[in-house]
Amino acid sequence: MDHFKARIAKLLVEFFGNDYRRINHALEVLKYAEKIRDDGQECDYEILVAAALLHDIGIKRSEELHGYNNGKTQEEYGPPIARELLQEIGFPADKTETVCRIIGNHHSPSRHDYTELKILKEADRIVNRLEGD
Repeated sequence: MDHFKARIAKLLVEFFGNDYRRINHALEVLKYAEKIRDDGQECDYEILVAAALLHDIGIKRSEELHGYNNGKTQEEYGPPIARELLQEIGFPADKTETVCRIIGNHHSPSRHDYTELKILKEADRIVNRLEGD
């Protein structure tokens, strides 16, 4: 399982390059998501890892196109990028689609009833609070 997590983390790092703030944020979100999961939440671990590490992947595209990012643009631009990255490593197509739906909904009122989405939102809230955002 650690090999899988490392492959997704490598995608994240390669995508964001020197944007250490975004990379660190994603790693912290994963850390808290794993803690929440360890507290008894049943979920698909591979989906949780991919969603936690790639949840803000749309930020870069949004900033390139608009000079800013927000929850709406992250949800819009993130899923196609995540889909492409996950396909590169042969991530299962059905899990990729779930990860993309999670990324496309992580700032909105829940349109999907995924345990992984609930965990991601809570972990992201914790990290954003710690980071002062």
